[in-house]
Amino acid sequence: MMASLLVLAAAGAAAGATTPPIVPDRSSTPQVPLEAPRAGPPGGSTCDQPVVMVISGPTLDRARMMVYGKAIADSGLYRQLGGYYVNLAGPQEIFEGNAPAGYVNLIVRFPCMANARAFWNSKVYQEQIKPLRLNPSAGDYIVAVYPEAPLREDLIGKVGEDGYRAEFSAEAIVQIAAPAKP
Repeated sequence: MMASLLVLAAAGAAAGATTPPIVPDRSSTPQVPLEAPRAGPPGGSTCDQPVVMVISGPTLDRARMMVYGKAIADSGLYRQLGGYYVNLAGPQEIFEGNAPAGYVNLIVRFPCMANARAFWNSKVYQEQIKPLRLNPSAGDYIVAVYPEAPLREDLIGKVGEDGYRAEFSAEAIVQIAAPAKP
């Protein structure tokens, strides 16, 4: 959602919008901070610090990547772990620079790093799904996970939920041995 707002803001600036939005004068009215209802993590879970997995790079074989994407959806891993796509893979518009043909940036949100790792290291993903895009590679991707930025106070109650409302446990996902770090 925040990415959409940034794109909209950038689009307005690119279109030459120079005037700020009209905001009513409420200086005589007591200000009450807007608070979105936010439940704590369900069931005392510690899975309450959302992360985003960013997949970026050129797609080399779109047909194979479509099969790969369908396999992820059919596996139910995202559903089990609270993962969901934040954007569509291809750009709607490029404001600066030149991206190679087929270049994508895809963002998947998870409720916490443990669930992003549970997806990535799952036996189903590593042994059945990931091979669909390898040998030869169907894309030259970088996959990185970032902590989600906190919502600015002035946006609370205006731009979405800013929290998960259900438990998405990683415990039931069969894992492979975690790969050694370089």
